[in-house]
Amino acid sequence: MSSKKRFGGHAHKKQRGARELQVGAQGVLVTCNMNERKCTSEAFSLLSEYADALYGPEQDSLSEDEEDDEDAEAALKKEVSQIQSSMKTHQQRFSAVDSGAHNVVFIRTHGVDPEQLVHHILSDLYQTKKRKSRVILRMLPVSGTCKAFPEDMEKFLSVFLERWFRAPLRATYQICFKARNSSHSKREEVIKAVAGLVGKLNPLNKVDLTNPELSIIIEIIKTVCCVSVLKDYTLYRKYNLQEVAKEPANQSTGPSD
Repeated sequence: MSSKKRFGGHAHKKQRGARELQVGAQGVLVTCNMNERKCTSEAFSLLSEYADALYGPEQDSLSEDEEDDEDAEAALKKEVSQIQSSMKTHQQRFSAVDSGAHNVVFIRTHGVDPEQLVHHILSDLYQTKKRKSRVILRMLPVSGTCKAFPEDMEKFLSVFLERWFRAPLRATYQICFKARNSSHSKREEVIKAVAGLVGKLNPLNKVDLTNPELSIIIEIIKTVCCVSVLKDYTLYRKYNLQEVAKEPANQSTGPSD
């Protein structure tokens, strides 16, 4: 059976701009109910807060030797630059691009592990039950992207998934699939194909839809496939910031997209 048939359907090529989500990006998909501008602002603030705690404040790229070579005017410009708005700092480590879907913001990361960072955020919210956002619903790390065509997905995922599932590694897992503004990939066919790839990496990998060790997240937006493999996905309420901050008695299924 061809990879195109296994992953299902067809797709049409479309030109992209430099500020749109493109193959090769890493980052965080952030969902909300309307008010994408507020969502973007909250995402920058939250990601920056926890990135500073996890990795330390961003450092200038110049070394001490290079700094010594600067003249007084250049040094002054550098100092002014360092105390400018926090948004400029955010854009060095994080930058917003057009996701291609309504109520979805994509924050591209630079020099940051999106899975580690978002898990750190969810872990803190889960433990403290402190609500730190008003409009953000979910934060989904994206550690890999490829074209959302069957042959491209198979080629990319067969290598991408090795980090978690290639023998002797083994895990229980589930596959979570969602497509936005894309009709060429059928959920059942994609899930079946991805499960087949995981099985080839190690037959001892087993599906567990109740409490899996790992969750394979497949998010397709137009012709870009965003992928991540997440731990504690069930525990952290599908990475829903509103739900994970609630006390257990008050938790509900809630909005998830």
